[in-house]
Formats: sequence, C-alpha cells, structure tokens
Amino acid sequence: MNKLILILFLSTMHLMAGVIKIAVAANVSYAIDALQEEFHKINPNTKVLVILGSSGKLTAQILHGAPYGLFMSANMKYPEALYAQKIAITKPVVYAQGALALFSVKKRDFRAGMELLKDPSIKKIALGNPKTAPYGKAALQAIKNSKLYGAIKSKLIFGESISQTLSYAIYGADIGIVAKSALLSSKMQQYKEGENFYELDAALYTPIKQGIVLLKSATNTQEYKAFYDFILSQKAKKIFLAYGYSI
Repeated sequence: MNKLILILFLSTMHLMAGVIKIAVAANVSYAIDALQEEFHKINPNTKVLVILGSSGKLTAQILHGAPYGLFMSANMKYPEALYAQKIAITKPVVYAQGALALFSVKKRDFRAGMELLKDPSIKKIALGNPKTAPYGKAALQAIKNSKLYGAIKSKLIFGESISQTLSYAIYGADIGIVAKSALLSSKMQQYKEGENFYELDAALYTPIKQGIVLLKSATNTQEYKAFYDFILSQKAKKIFLAYGYSI
C-alpha cells in the first residue's frame, strides 16, 4: 500500500511540474540566471525557458502567435500595445528601470562625458536599433540631447538588441552605449567603472521603465503567475538592484 501511495505521489508531482516559456528583453539576459536560480528555490518543479531578443522583435513574435505566456519588455510601450489588443491579460506594470552607460574595452578618460564621442580616435559607436530596442531609442535620445548627433552620426552602428550592441562594442566598435546591467555581470568583471565605462546622466533620456505582462497564450497559468509574482517581489528587486537597475 505504501509503495502505491509513493507511486501516486510521484505521479502527481510529475503532473505538477511544468514548463513555462517567457519572452525577455535582451538587457535582462545578464540578470536572468540569478533570477531563475532564486525562483527555482521557491518553485523547484517549474522549468523556465527564456527566449531573449529586442522588445520590438519579441512583440512581433507574440503578435504572430508565438507561445509565450509572459513578456518582460525593456519599455512600457510594447506591453501596453499588447494589453490594448487583449493579447496581454494583465495591465502592464514596471518591474525595473534601466540605465545607460558608455563602454569601451580600451581604457578611456570619461571626464568629458558624452563629448568623448567626438574624439577623432573614436570611429565607430555602437548602439541598439532605436526602431526595435528601447535602449537604442534612449541612446539616440541621449546623443541628440547632448547636441552631438550631427557631429557623430556617420560613426553610428546599430545592433538589433542591446546584447548584440554589447558584442559590437567589444569586437567591432571603439565604444558603445549599452545597458549598465551588462557591465555588472560576472562575464564583464574585468572592466572597471571610470576606466572602461561611465553611467550616462539619466536626464539625457526618457526613463527606461521596463514592463511585465502575462499573455493569453499562457497554459500553465498558476506557474506563469508564480513567476510574474516573483519578478515583482522583494527578492527579485534585490537582484535587479545588484545589476544596476533602479526600482
């Protein structure tokens, strides 16, 4: 009898275990492992499949029926559009606010701030595509608000997402305007603030308020709701703060 009860218990546990597919803006890719690790401490039977990309491209996939049950965007615009079309089933709320930084593999004198971008030694400047990447839109806004666009527009190269922009900044450009969160990941610890990167004045761009929504394609609704609640919890907030976000 005890063996039968054990078999029934294990079968029930197996049925409870589920897989959730979530769409996540590329800037969160640097914090997502820490977030998943903390989530799994509370929900060990839920497997989280993360699909990363620019918020614009992920939104296009969702609109075309991609089976994601939750969306963590890099802005509020895309979640609000999905909510207006009744594809998102929860009203968008902010889970974190991002920050921009100038980043260079080569050590730089950042005392000039954005004026550094006019330096003749800087021939390529990487930033996200402002049409699909909210961080790219904010970076372009910072350039224009610094009255630099006319002087440096020929130097600009664009990544499809903020993570691709970081790759360009490391391998193909002289400097980049990237998500600060990327620079606080363990893979980037050899680069130092004040030497390799410099946080931009937040007054140069519209605050990057990042929104989260549950989507109507969610099937394991309890498990998606558990992840949604976790992202808005104090435990998740501590992780976001550690990666340079504000709450």
